[in-house]
Amino acid sequence: MTAVNAYAAPKAKSPLAPFAFERREVGENDVQIDILYCGVCHSDLHQVRDEWGKSIFPMVPGHEIVGRVTSVGNKVKKFKAGDLAGVGCFVDSCRVCSNCMAGLEQYCDNGMSGTYNSYERDGKTPTYGGYSTNIVVDVNYVLTIADKLPLAGVAPLLCAGITTYSPLRYTRVGKGHKVAVLGLGGLGHMAVKFAASFGAEVTMLSSSKSKEVDAKKLGAHHFILTSDEGKMKGVRNHFDFILNTVSAPHNYTAYVNLLRTNGTMIVVGAPSDPLAVPAVNLIAKRRSIMGSLIGGIAETQEMLDYCAQHAIVSDVEVIDMPYINTAYERMLKNDVKYRFVIDLASLKK
Repeated sequence: MTAVNAYAAPKAKSPLAPFAFERREVGENDVQIDILYCGVCHSDLHQVRDEWGKSIFPMVPGHEIVGRVTSVGNKVKKFKAGDLAGVGCFVDSCRVCSNCMAGLEQYCDNGMSGTYNSYERDGKTPTYGGYSTNIVVDVNYVLTIADKLPLAGVAPLLCAGITTYSPLRYTRVGKGHKVAVLGLGGLGHMAVKFAASFGAEVTMLSSSKSKEVDAKKLGAHHFILTSDEGKMKGVRNHFDFILNTVSAPHNYTAYVNLLRTNGTMIVVGAPSDPLAVPAVNLIAKRRSIMGSLIGGIAETQEMLDYCAQHAIVSDVEVIDMPYINTAYERMLKNDVKYRFVIDLASLKK
């Protein structure tokens, strides 16, 4: 067993505080990683506050993990001590269902094992995430990280990156497509970068005029303030795809109407309120709404390799571990550009 320092939420809505626990011994198929950076996802905040229900406490959040391998099991050939490695949103799955067999482990029919707030495959051992100094993961769920990019900016690719990359690749977004990104936050800023990199004409839709300069720096070709009725009317029946990253309640119909015939809204934000769209708004233009989660292991590796080749990383603010509760308060105010990332050296001191 390996002693680990961490920060954990002892119960729902309580501040995170120092927490010590032990990781399992490195098994024959395991990789042990000294965590260097861990991104702070908005879902961390939701789960710490038990807003999605079924939270397991004490909870050590964090599923955007990059670090350096310190030890590997005797059957592991892919990694060796000293290699850079990453861990994303899940650390295991059933491996035998049709989705797992197809490389879609994120949609495991028997439920993937989340990197935190979940259970190992035994159904009783809780998983603890990346707000910690060390993690041990089966090699099949560990990702290779190139040394070409700043590691702090790579960490959020393990969630914010793959959450936006996967649906854009699934829908084959590319040259000739008109793509709108709704919401400029942790997800939205990655969506702009990827869609622009894939060759699409990208429009940022935002309720905040102050986001226009950043949106264009990130690669957006156009910016529309969603409260500007004239501009919104001018792009009705216009977009091939809208990537909707907004997690707050909003009027879906207003944005569905911006889709052209056969257009698709891709939903990756998760508002608490049910989605409500009149059927006629879909039927009249054969529009569709699809959801997307993250990506499987193979696709996540593909995304990391693509980012290394094209110098794509997240825009981040690096923080020390004790700052996490303040960071959460700032996230509630949308006061971050565009992802907090924890420097775990601050927890090792």
